[in-house]
Amino acid sequence: MVTIADVARAAGVSISTVSYVMSGKRTISQDTKERVESAIDALEYRPHASARSLASRSTSVIGLQAPLRSGVDVHVVMEIVAGIVREARVHQYDILLLTSDDGEGLRRATGASMVDALLLMDVESDDPRIATLRDLSAPSVLIGLPRGAEELTCVDFDFESAGRAAAERLIALGHRRVALLGSPREVIDRRTSYAERLSTGFLAVCAERGVPATVHPCPTTHESVEVLDAVLAEHPDVTGLFIHNEGALAHLAARAATAEGLQAIALCPADTARTVPTLADSIDLPAEGLGIAATQALMALLAGESTPKVRLLPPVLASSRQESALEQAEIMAR
Repeated sequence: MVTIADVARAAGVSISTVSYVMSGKRTISQDTKERVESAIDALEYRPHASARSLASRSTSVIGLQAPLRSGVDVHVVMEIVAGIVREARVHQYDILLLTSDDGEGLRRATGASMVDALLLMDVESDDPRIATLRDLSAPSVLIGLPRGAEELTCVDFDFESAGRAAAERLIALGHRRVALLGSPREVIDRRTSYAERLSTGFLAVCAERGVPATVHPCPTTHESVEVLDAVLAEHPDVTGLFIHNEGALAHLAARAATAEGLQAIALCPADTARTVPTLADSIDLPAEGLGIAATQALMALLAGESTPKVRLLPPVLASSRQESALEQAEIMAR
């Protein structure tokens, strides 16, 4: 059976645009209208009267699938959710939290007309939910950048560029062997998109610059210090650390401060970086801004407006202190 999603795909527009063309509730450009109507005729799409009735209703609710899986940084997740809620309120939308972490939960929410649209978090590089989204009529936005989602709308922080920026900064500080202390092992094993992209950017720059680098999963507890100690035991010439693990940040930064010649920079929200004075630098992770940007993209889809398929928020390096000329000279001499 031909669905409205098939019509949208054939016409190269969003599902909501097809709905607006059929209902006449919004002004659509003549060119777009003709493309949609041609697709409807070519596919012989004939929605049932009851389906048209359901499609014309709005719940003013967004379904948010934010699975709190093992290893997830709850603080960052809640900051993203805060941005989503704040922006949704501007558009007079409520948020329905979906406790499932699979495609079936998305089907239930949309099939029962509980939501107008979907936001998905904790996106994996090869996320199985993508196949489900292709079959659903509800507009959706992924907060993440998986593979194979070219026809979907994705909004995320540019983790690969952040990894590159961190490596460049450590190398500029004079470090000649560096290490990335990253997400917990379970996050890595799930092939979570952001963790893979961060490592890719970090290692790419180090390879380009001829600087040896390693990547190490870390627990979020004090046990992360054991990981760092193991790294230093195996590679005593490591002097630069890039930390992306908010739960372990305070432990790792404190341990790094006790090791002579060891400097650490971190990727974390700015408010977190301010609580760790021993960091040399930090890259701001704009979690709340990410939630706002994703919701804005979803609102554009609901309105039938064009929006980029992929939007990545750029990293910003925020130095927590400025090294003196003497400190710079000592770093370069190592």
